[in-house]
Amino acid sequence: MKDILVIEDDLLILKMVEFRLKKEGHKVILAEDGNEGVKALEENAPDLIITDIMVPFKSGIEIIEFARAKYPECPIIVLSALGEEEGTVMEAFNLGVADFVPKPFNPNELAIRVKRLIN
Repeated sequence: MKDILVIEDDLLILKMVEFRLKKEGHKVILAEDGNEGVKALEENAPDLIITDIMVPFKSGIEIIEFARAKYPECPIIVLSALGEEEGTVMEAFNLGVADFVPKPFNPNELAIRVKRLIN
């Protein structure tokens, strides 16, 4: 069982991802905005981080920078609407994110990408 932090402000997506990852046997830590995400990173050492780029209070980029400073080896998957914030997604890759999943996405595909990164 791996600890996965999911930072996403769309509650439907957050719950869908939580359900799918728990079905795979993972412990899922949820954060609905950037502040909750940073707090979760301060309190937990996740095996994987999944973050949306556009979340309230702190951007996905700020979350990635914080995570990289605290957990440099932790893989990060970025979620973002296709075409939205294209430059920001490239910036995320430059910060060392492992994968990008465009929205909308299939939860089974996300589960496969998670498995590839943490097993």
